[in-house]
Amino acid sequence: MPYTQSQSQTIGAGFAAFGLIIGIICLVSVVFTAVIYWRIFSKAGYSGAMGLLMFVPIANIVALCILAFGNWPIYQELNQLRQRVGGGQYPQSPQYVQGQPYPQGPQYPQGPQNPENPQYPQYR
Repeated sequence: MPYTQSQSQTIGAGFAAFGLIIGIICLVSVVFTAVIYWRIFSKAGYSGAMGLLMFVPIANIVALCILAFGNWPIYQELNQLRQRVGGGQYPQSPQYVQGQPYPQGPQYPQGPQNPENPQYPQYR
């Protein structure tokens, strides 16, 4: 069924509006993704602009590998500050002697409980 000129214009305007909405959604999602990667790289101690590499093919894999397996500058700075204060690289964990039981919490009575005839402690 052939369309009239007004119907064709209406359909064309609908497609244009749909394309415009999809374009705006794509643009917003790209900007949102750029901001997220910028913040991630900044918090790791790298330049935030390094997050823009996530939009470059192959470079995004390299950037993720650097982020995942590299020694973050923020941790290097933290270790330098800890050494300057006098602490080690990482806080020491408590040492437990072999064969010694772990510390126990308070022991509660294990006997039968009678709600009808409660036993109260006698204080003198």
